[in-house]
Amino acid sequence: MDKTPNTTPRQSSTFDDYTLSEIRRAAATGIYDIRGGGAKRSLPHFDDLLFLGASMSRYPLEGYREKCTTNVVLGTRHAKKPIELDIPITIAGMSFGSLSGPAKESLGRGATMAGTSTTTGDGGMTEEERGHSKTLVYQYLPSRYGMNPDDLRRADAVEMVVGQGAKPGGGGMLLGQKISDRVASMRNLPAGIDQRSACRHPDWTGPDDLEIKILELREITDWQIPVFVKVGGARPYYDVALAVKAGADVIVLDGMQGGTAATQEVFIEHVGQPTLACIRPAVQALQDLGMHRKVQLIISGGIRNGADVAKALALGADAVSIGTAALVAIGDNDPRWAKEYEALGSAAGCYDDWHEGQDPAGITTQDPELMKRLDPEIAGRRLANYLNVLTLEAQTIARACGKNNIHNLEPEDLCALTVEAAAMAGVPLAGTQWIPGQQSY
Repeated sequence: MDKTPNTTPRQSSTFDDYTLSEIRRAAATGIYDIRGGGAKRSLPHFDDLLFLGASMSRYPLEGYREKCTTNVVLGTRHAKKPIELDIPITIAGMSFGSLSGPAKESLGRGATMAGTSTTTGDGGMTEEERGHSKTLVYQYLPSRYGMNPDDLRRADAVEMVVGQGAKPGGGGMLLGQKISDRVASMRNLPAGIDQRSACRHPDWTGPDDLEIKILELREITDWQIPVFVKVGGARPYYDVALAVKAGADVIVLDGMQGGTAATQEVFIEHVGQPTLACIRPAVQALQDLGMHRKVQLIISGGIRNGADVAKALALGADAVSIGTAALVAIGDNDPRWAKEYEALGSAAGCYDDWHEGQDPAGITTQDPELMKRLDPEIAGRRLANYLNVLTLEAQTIARACGKNNIHNLEPEDLCALTVEAAAMAGVPLAGTQWIPGQQSY
């Protein structure tokens, strides 16, 4: 009689299939993994929050008869010409080089149709984006690639990038296959050679130097346009406070669900904080300085739908910024290219090899033949449609909470489904009045 016990092999949760494959890849190649996109691990996010709609204690607004305004003004602190947007959803900085020229044009077209702004990203200003963007924010990064005062004066705002959510403390990468002759010319780099951006600005080492740099930028632009400061989600309370004291008009705070064109995966998955964890400390810093709503706060990193927009605003943000979602809206990761994604060893729903320049959708590439696949007019309309839907969804939620202005949403309108989300967002756990670990920052 066979007495062999009938057991099923059990896989380790620590050493799962992906972890084992990464160990084997590292052992075989001796190099770390580079990819694009954002964190793929499960993190507390906006889905862990719910709105408390109006009923008896609050009255909702009628959607077809009562207005719910969405406009926002950015840069009211010092700029002579603040940015006025119809919606509180902006397009994040994504560089020409990382993206194709048609992709940059698409973003400009879509943002303009929706009444909002787009942002240059690293590598300078392209005529495609400037020509089709009513409101364009010019990023000023540690690399200084493509930076020149003439383009700076053509911008509607300048964004000093200190850090990015996917890689706070790290610089960007652009592999040689994406450095075409045009990209090389704009960045003053040799064509076809891998490039790694600096992780910090070369002419300042702290907030006092940042204040001097901001004043320089104001002098260059005759104090006309707002100066944004973008920080990665690492130490949001202190970073926001220091940026405010350095003279920023607007703070852009990017959580670790934000994407990137390319960096080490160990950065993407293990450095920084979830977007949800960053918002309340940042708002607290602004409140402690008496600058909340005087210095505007833009939140980015994993914004996907109108509910995410509304939740970020309810927690104290003035606007949000989208990157990955905007690329999907204009056609990235489209299932119609599924076979070509599979040929690259990936899939349409999870393609993150943006750094390799082989994107079948023609968006994250410099390949002339692939770029032809993207029609900027069609893609721009798709982006505008998506932005309009986000706005309508956020308005729907605001009306359901009895608000006639989307910016009147507040933490009191929220509850959390998990202890972690309640602690991070500073709102009660659903069904209780308990906010775990509540303390002053």
